[in-house]
Amino acid sequence: MLAPFKKTYFPSAAMREERRDDGTIVITPVTPLDTFEANIPAELARQARLLGDKTYLAQRAGRGGPWIRQSYAAMKRDADAIAQWLLDQKIPRDRSVLILSGNSIAHAAIKYGAMSAQLPLCPVSLNYSLLGQDFGRLRHVIGLIRPAVVFAEQARIFQRALEQVDFGDAIIITDQPQLLRRPALALATVLATPVSAAVEHSIAQIDPDAPTAYMLTSGSTSLPKAVIQTQRMVGANLAQGRQVLGETAGWRHVMLDWLPWSHVSGAFTKMGVLTSGGTLYIDGGRPIPAEFGETVANLKEIAPAFYVNVPIGYAMLAEALEKDEILRQRFFGGVRLALYGGAGLPQALYDRLQELAVATIGERIFFTTGYGATETASGCMAIYFPTEKVGIGLPMPGLSVKLVPVDSRYELRLRGPVITPGYLNNPDANENIFDDEGYYRTGDTAQYHEPGNIGAGLLFAGRLSEEFKLATGSWVSAGRLRAQLLEAFAPLLADLLICGETRDYLAVLAWRSAAGLAAQATLHSQLAECLRLFNAERGASERIERLMLLEEPPSVDAHEVSDKGTINQRVALARRSADVERLYAPQPAADVIVPNTAAPA
Repeated sequence: MLAPFKKTYFPSAAMREERRDDGTIVITPVTPLDTFEANIPAELARQARLLGDKTYLAQRAGRGGPWIRQSYAAMKRDADAIAQWLLDQKIPRDRSVLILSGNSIAHAAIKYGAMSAQLPLCPVSLNYSLLGQDFGRLRHVIGLIRPAVVFAEQARIFQRALEQVDFGDAIIITDQPQLLRRPALALATVLATPVSAAVEHSIAQIDPDAPTAYMLTSGSTSLPKAVIQTQRMVGANLAQGRQVLGETAGWRHVMLDWLPWSHVSGAFTKMGVLTSGGTLYIDGGRPIPAEFGETVANLKEIAPAFYVNVPIGYAMLAEALEKDEILRQRFFGGVRLALYGGAGLPQALYDRLQELAVATIGERIFFTTGYGATETASGCMAIYFPTEKVGIGLPMPGLSVKLVPVDSRYELRLRGPVITPGYLNNPDANENIFDDEGYYRTGDTAQYHEPGNIGAGLLFAGRLSEEFKLATGSWVSAGRLRAQLLEAFAPLLADLLICGETRDYLAVLAWRSAAGLAAQATLHSQLAECLRLFNAERGASERIERLMLLEEPPSVDAHEVSDKGTINQRVALARRSADVERLYAPQPAADVIVPNTAAPA
């Protein structure tokens, strides 16, 4: 018998299903979406009045330093000063505010100030301005969004980009403008702007359907697109989250989060805490070996009620939890809901974490996921019903999901107030973004966990754009296959690359996990046996003929690792083309693993 869950609140997940003659299925929640405020600056003003000196955001003063705290009232004060300064500049609303900085109190104030002044903002990945020689992606974004203001909080860190990139007539705001060989304005000067009634008037006049943010797609296979987000989109999405997860998650309490605010998941967390009246501690760590130690130290101190990470982050957390009893007690004793996103979570990792929870506190935690895209504001589907199966859950209130048959799967199409009106200055992409009923074409596929039983939820089944053909003509669903392989090889592999496009057969490049490194003496034989078991009764589009372990870890500098800690498959394969050629050499090298030909005696 399974151990009980911690106390959870599950709203109704009842669904209406419309089944059409062509096999299409439309799923809509029975419960309607709660009313919501489509004006985030108005929400900030409300919370500042109600909560005043309560800490909204906290960040470390340097690695391992003390926490710097910003109250709701202080955030409102700073956002108003920034909004007033922006209004004083008479900036046309077809221009924007570009944010280069990472997660910080000042970043949040710039964001809310821009929203209050009705200027679209665009936060970009730190990698755009810190890595590379030509800043190609940053230059592309500048041409796309035409910023009137650029915020780079730390002049010393962003100096190279600020001095080498042409920002046009944009005003640069930074902490130490004297360090730059170009004109710039001190953030302190902006924050000292006297505030007039013009700010509250501007907030009251916000058009909920006008662009409020340009959120960039990952750009892993092409230059990023700028997704238009509106106040209505964001407000509806936040209302969805509060309605199905907020009570269980305890967003009114304490959170710790590292997800970048240039990505929709991180941005959602920041605003979800705001609208719920909670406190968010900004985690300076990330799920990479050099930085995860800071996350562990923060978790020992903060013990959040709601915790979010990507699957590779949870794999690193599981290893840390197994070694550290104090961390186990702090984490499982405090957490009410853990959420994963960015990629599929292997069932074995889910089970491993739940076993740790039961061993530590005698019960399981509510461990769920969301599904969404930059084009849907953030996660708009979730598991908000009792289940032991990983997947993408069901639509939240306010969202209609159309499942269009694609072989044994369904293409996901979405409609509701959380959906973008389109991409900025990209008519080609906008031409096919919606179908003839107004549903957004996600390009992702799903399957029923239990055929005919929508109550068990949906399972992610891969991206159509990740599919490729073998030389034999067989189609390969690489995204789905990767998830299956990680499950089959758990816990020996941390991540992997699927190879085989235009080749005769499939092969894999892989990175060891900590468990794989610990099993080094027998690792090759274990992997060969895993391959044999995985390949049993599989066709050519899923059978893996060779596997080779990679020594060099995924490179952040080469853009192999996204801001979420996930692997950009196409970028990594292109960069490691020499490894791919070794993998497919006519005679495999000694370090190339092939499946066992027979079961062990």
